Amino acid sequence: MKHSFADLFLKPDAFFQDLITKKESLMRPAIIILAAGIAAGAYACLVGGLTATMMAGIMPGMETFIVLSAFFGALFFTFIFWVLWSAVIFALSSVFKGNGPFKRTMECVGYGYLPQVVGIFITFIAAYSYIPRVKVPTLTEAGIQDPQLIQEATRALMHDPAMLTLTQITSVVSIVFLLLSANIWVFGLRHARMLSLRDAAICVSVPVVGYSIYILYMMIVI
Repeated sequence: MKHSFADLFLKPDAFFQDLITKKESLMRPAIIILAAGIAAGAYACLVGGLTATMMAGIMPGMETFIVLSAFFGALFFTFIFWVLWSAVIFALSSVFKGNGPFKRTMECVGYGYLPQVVGIFITFIAAYSYIPRVKVPTLTEAGIQDPQLIQEATRALMHDPAMLTLTQITSVVSIVFLLLSANIWVFGLRHARMLSLRDAAICVSVPVVGYSIYILYMMIVI
C-alpha cells in the first residue's frame, strides 16, 4: 500500500509499517532535509544581513560574503544535524536492544523532518516581517579594536525590541514543530529498530526534551 506525506501526520504508524517492507532509501528523506536546509539558509540570510550591516563600516563589500556564508552554513548544518540526531536516537535505542540498520533510522528521522520544513518557513516569514524593523548598531574600524564596544553593539542588536520578538516567535515555533516531528520519529523508530512504542517514545523524548530546554534557555538568557 502506497502512503502519502500526509500520512506522516495522520497515520505515521501505518506509514512506517509499510516503509520497512521496502529497501532502505535516503533519497526522499534527503530531499526533505534539503528543503529544510534551504529554508534555514533563507532565514540565516536575513539574520546574517544584520551582521553584515553592523560590520559594513569595518569591512565594506563583505556583505555578500557574510550572507552567503550564513546560507551555506545553515544548509550544511542541517545535513550534519540529521546525521547527529539519527546517531543519538540510534544509540539510545541500543539501550533497549533495538535491532535494525543505522540507514533505516536515518531514513525515518529524515521523513520526520517534514514538519521542520513548515516550521522553518514560518520563522522565515516572521524574520522577513521583523528584521526590517531592527535598529542595527554600526561598528567603526576604531571600535573593532575594543572588545567592550563589540560586546555592547552585539547586546544592543540582540535586545532590540523587534529582535527580541523575533527570537521569541522563532523559539516557540521551533519547539511546536519539533514536537510534531517527535511524534513521527516515535513511530519511525519503533519500526526502524523493532522497539515497543514505549521504548521508542523514551528514545525520542530524551533529545527532544533536552533540545527544547536549550531553546527555552537561549530565549530567556538573551
